[in-house]
Amino acid sequence: MTDDSSPQIAILLATYNGADGLRAQLDSHAAQTVPPSLILISDDGSTDGTRAVIGAFAEAHPGLRVVLLDGPGTGAAQNFLNLLRHCPDWVDFAAFSDQDDVWLEDKLARGLAALRAAGAGDARPRLFCGRSWECDATLRRRRLSPGLRRPPGFRHALVQNLASGNTMMLDRAGLALLRGASREAGELVVHDWWVYQMVAGAGGEVIFDPRPLLLYRQHGGNLIGANRGLRAKRRRLRMLFAGRFRRWNTINIAALRASAHRLTAENREILQRFADGRDGPLPARLAMLRRTGLYRQGWQAQLSLYLAALLRRI
Repeated sequence: MTDDSSPQIAILLATYNGADGLRAQLDSHAAQTVPPSLILISDDGSTDGTRAVIGAFAEAHPGLRVVLLDGPGTGAAQNFLNLLRHCPDWVDFAAFSDQDDVWLEDKLARGLAALRAAGAGDARPRLFCGRSWECDATLRRRRLSPGLRRPPGFRHALVQNLASGNTMMLDRAGLALLRGASREAGELVVHDWWVYQMVAGAGGEVIFDPRPLLLYRQHGGNLIGANRGLRAKRRRLRMLFAGRFRRWNTINIAALRASAHRLTAENREILQRFADGRDGPLPARLAMLRRTGLYRQGWQAQLSLYLAALLRRI
């Protein structure tokens, strides 16, 4: 780390046709109590006023380094990988950002404090993330996103994500891990799930803040969204029966295998057992869940995991 009193923090912002909410997001970046050293933006071919908003913001903040990249044009996950590949080596901490949220002013400060307290600066990769205020497009009707009932870890990461990418922040070791793995990964389901799997799989530490970090807009343009309520549960069940969860696992397994040399020996074995057992007969699938100890948050989610195994949809 260059200087304990002034760490070099980068915000990694992926954009695509997000002009409507982008200025509020950028303003919340500039208002952080611990200011970023760099806002690195990868725009995936916007055809609205996104680039004009970025240009106006940069002009209004001449003391803040704003760098705009051309994205790969192949979707949000690859746009975030593009940011990882272009994040400079001098960066000590990096925080992912969506294009239409509003950060609480102490978001970076809290992530920095948590990562430092955990030992940021040694060789162990660390990921900080947490809860958010889910709200409507006008930032009203707020409700707190779910917390954790069981601790994070690779056995959880294989079958469920724990937090939205817009809350995530990495230390230097975590950033180095993902910068290297980003050059090995092919297709991803979503970048934040992969980030969680890679950090946990490499033996890193995952820190989850139970307090909200930002205002998370929910609207028709959300790529994932909060995914809560009875309607969302019915949709997830339909997706499970249709085989989408299984397809996601297939994609995740391939991405993890591409970077298997970065995982611990124990987690490589868990990954192999998961990959092999999910394709076996029913007794083998159930035995795989028991032996690997895979788990999801909450009894309903855990029940859906066993349902997926029963139906060969895992």
